Amino acid sequence: MITRQVVRCRSVAEVVAAIKHARQSGARLVPRGGGHCFTDRLSGADVVLDMTGLRSISVVGDVATIEAGAVLGEVYPALDAAGRALPAGCGPTVGITGLTLGGGIGLIGRAHGLTCDRLIGAQVVLADGTIADCDATREPDLFWALRGAGGGHFAVVTKLHFKTVPATPITRISAQWAPPDPELLAAAWQAWAPEIPDNLTVNLTIGVRAGLVGASLLAVEPTRELVRELSDLAGHEIPFDLRGGMSLPELKGSFNEPVQQHHTRSEFFARSLSDRVLTELLDHQPGGRLSFTAMGGAYNRVGPDATAFAHRNERFLLEHVGTPGWVDTSWAIAHEDGSGRVYPNFPDPALANGPPAYHGENLDRLRAVKQLYDPDRFFDFPQAL
Repeated sequence: MITRQVVRCRSVAEVVAAIKHARQSGARLVPRGGGHCFTDRLSGADVVLDMTGLRSISVVGDVATIEAGAVLGEVYPALDAAGRALPAGCGPTVGITGLTLGGGIGLIGRAHGLTCDRLIGAQVVLADGTIADCDATREPDLFWALRGAGGGHFAVVTKLHFKTVPATPITRISAQWAPPDPELLAAAWQAWAPEIPDNLTVNLTIGVRAGLVGASLLAVEPTRELVRELSDLAGHEIPFDLRGGMSLPELKGSFNEPVQQHHTRSEFFARSLSDRVLTELLDHQPGGRLSFTAMGGAYNRVGPDATAFAHRNERFLLEHVGTPGWVDTSWAIAHEDGSGRVYPNFPDPALANGPPAYHGENLDRLRAVKQLYDPDRFFDFPQAL
């Protein structure tokens, strides 16, 4: 019986040695970057390849080179110091590699796309221990697959190259209040938020606290007109907390809260929830919260087959967060109107058939890439292709 080992790598050579040793000994190896995941992908692993010793970050011109173990709490300040930024997620402990491989939805993504859309190259170690550089011309099929299929399928990523965007001051406004009619609020948001200009992001959360239904709106890069529209959306004047002139690290830091243990499931939606489903969903509301994230914008200006991330025609992402029983019931209610698509970075062990949900029409091509680069399925985990 093999006891689980954690191998902390500080060089690419150590990654190569660990992979070769695991392969020779028949051990199941799983890489770990930030370790920030909704499910236990280390289950059954004999060797955990800890990449946190590889975390250097450099910027030359508009290209950032980031080693695989870096986390967002390091990436954002390093890029900001060079006058650059990257659309990515929140949470300082989130690993840049796992986020990128699964897509990368974030607060400036409607303007600049997914994190993986900014990826222009990567260094990887293949299942046989070979080091490979991939981009649009070198190992193009592997490069395509690395942009949105999720981590752990094809190789161990050791380095990422991104084409960054200029760092500009950001304004955020937020509001929390008790809406008189949460159903009308949610219906209006669904029709409006995915259609607003690309540089704007407006997300909505509806939950219950102290027995009262509450809502919160978050807007990035608002204009005066948008503020008026938000009040119209809310149905009345609401007090906004406005913070202007923020850097991207400051914006992300303003959302950093202690990580709480909770159960969550999610799904993409290509159309608004029907009135009947929305009513049933909000009637079920006590016990958890619903988080609506707007898609559209730059997310949807990339073809569904241009990268492995297939969800380019969705309007919003809906997360159900709460106790397991509440979440499963809430998800089942909304699923009637869902697209059947699931964000790879929000893995869901309860899905009856995960691969088509995560990868859609790109699944066959991803399986072909898997066969090409890892025919023996050395890199595998419970939600394998």
